[in-house]
Amino acid sequence: MTKKTTKQNEQMTIEPIEGTVSSPLVIPADDVEEAVILEETTEAPESHFIESNTQPITLEELSEKNIVPTFGDGTVSTSHQSFIESVLEAGRTVFGDLSPVDIRVSHPINGRVPSALHKKANELLEEDKTLYWQRIGFVSHVVGLTRSINGQTVHLCIGGVRGYNEDKLYGRPCPLKYRIFVSWTCKICTNLMVQAGYIGNLECMTTSDIKEKALELFNGFDPVKEDNLRALENLGKTSITEEQFCKVIGRLRLYQALPNTTKAELGLPNVILGDQAVNAAVRGYVENPNFKKEDGIDLTLWQMLQLFNEAVKQAYLTNWLEKNQNCTDLIIGLEKALNGESQEYAWFLS
Repeated sequence: MTKKTTKQNEQMTIEPIEGTVSSPLVIPADDVEEAVILEETTEAPESHFIESNTQPITLEELSEKNIVPTFGDGTVSTSHQSFIESVLEAGRTVFGDLSPVDIRVSHPINGRVPSALHKKANELLEEDKTLYWQRIGFVSHVVGLTRSINGQTVHLCIGGVRGYNEDKLYGRPCPLKYRIFVSWTCKICTNLMVQAGYIGNLECMTTSDIKEKALELFNGFDPVKEDNLRALENLGKTSITEEQFCKVIGRLRLYQALPNTTKAELGLPNVILGDQAVNAAVRGYVENPNFKKEDGIDLTLWQMLQLFNEAVKQAYLTNWLEKNQNCTDLIIGLEKALNGESQEYAWFLS
């Protein structure tokens, strides 16, 4: 119904032009307020240390709702919560206070208790179901240990990743596989920048073994070591033109198709980034609210590092840390190539 508004003396009368009403609607002028235009606001989505197909979970939920797989002979394996607590205990020993742990899980494995074997799926009660998460990753920040790098606040954090899919649970007890790290993370986007503080092939039988290896890693990592911070700070001092950025993207695509023999002949470093990560980095170059290319200004390698590390957040949990470290190595390698310090990654710019 189309309406026409007229104001006469102390009343506002809304009279219909089309349609049928029983009587005109009369509203006292004192009750009429100026229209307020509400601007649509969209808050930035919450940023996680990894995205992909993961979801958050607490230590309490892991302890109370997550069953623990056993080996083929019935021996219990190391639980996710025991793994987390062992690494956190080592972290507190070396670095002091830690923030509440941020845990994300993926690949749920559903089951049922023996008494519910005869039930249909839609008849199952909560007490009939069992669940464990095949893959898990966690991060905890060291309280009070922050730095400012290239205009951004970074936190020192520790964490780890593991996946039961990589373990041989069908046989007798054997070492299980873990990944642990200590790294700086960018506060604004929660991107990790994994460098040397990483063990990606850790195999342990007990939680004591996990804690011991974590202590070795953390004690060997000097968070304020000049070389560690300088490598990241230098990225903000080196820019890359759009033409050079496009060359790197093209070379990354070509790299994936090259035979290993050709890569060896050219002396190329190992790069494990696939099309999905490369495409996401390119989209970030145009769209990322914090690190995109601005008109008339070349992209810094610090921005490029964040674009690539943001891109690999879509990797599976068990591949994510390796890809994050690989991105960091790639961008630092490009910085050294641009400044003539090393030619290891110069092929990607040629």
